Amino acid sequence: MADLSSFSITTRWPAKNPDIIQLYSLPTPNGVKISIALEELGLPYEAHRISFDSNEQKSPEFVSLNPNGRIPAIIDPNGPDGKPIGLFESGAILFYLAEKTGKLIPADAAGRYETLCWVMFQMGGIGPMFGQFGHFFKFAAEKVANNPYPVQRYRDEAKRLLGVLEARLEGRQWLMGDEYTIADIATYPWVEGARKFYGGAEVLDYKSFPNVMAWVDRGLARPAAQKGMEIPRKE
Repeated sequence: MADLSSFSITTRWPAKNPDIIQLYSLPTPNGVKISIALEELGLPYEAHRISFDSNEQKSPEFVSLNPNGRIPAIIDPNGPDGKPIGLFESGAILFYLAEKTGKLIPADAAGRYETLCWVMFQMGGIGPMFGQFGHFFKFAAEKVANNPYPVQRYRDEAKRLLGVLEARLEGRQWLMGDEYTIADIATYPWVEGARKFYGGAEVLDYKSFPNVMAWVDRGLARPAAQKGMEIPRKE
């Protein structure tokens, strides 16, 4: 049995089975990237729900694994050289899992780097801009009621990014063509989140991006996504 005692987070969220991947997360667009990937890869894992309501992501135990205090994070008891490893940042975790299994990423070097470009596109563009749009559109609407600039700024940038995806997906089933990769898993949960959680489909004019919406629906139809989008579940 793996010894995870060096990871302080396990004192607050003990591992029932320390021999499998420990996932610390919440079903947000960033969080479900990892649960979807784990389901796609068929890797056994144990999910621990990190509650934003009580700021558990800021607790000393969680910060001991991710100094940035953000979900998701994982511990893999079977890391490089067979030693446990703790990882944070969803893009890095996705790349690690793909490298670990040789799946969800092209085998050739050029394809791998191109996939990584699209993962970084999500990390640096889609995620932050959609997140800021959602914040001002849904959560801070009253605070900016007399100042439309924040919503307009992030709405317009989100729509520009959707346009980039729309062009990329012309004639393609997935971002890398016929191959479903971590680039897709990184990105479509954010587009769906803006539609379902933020209620921003009309404001972001989703109907003008048919390639994107068909791609999102294809992703969500996958059994691994249908399960992963709900993990970790409420107890």
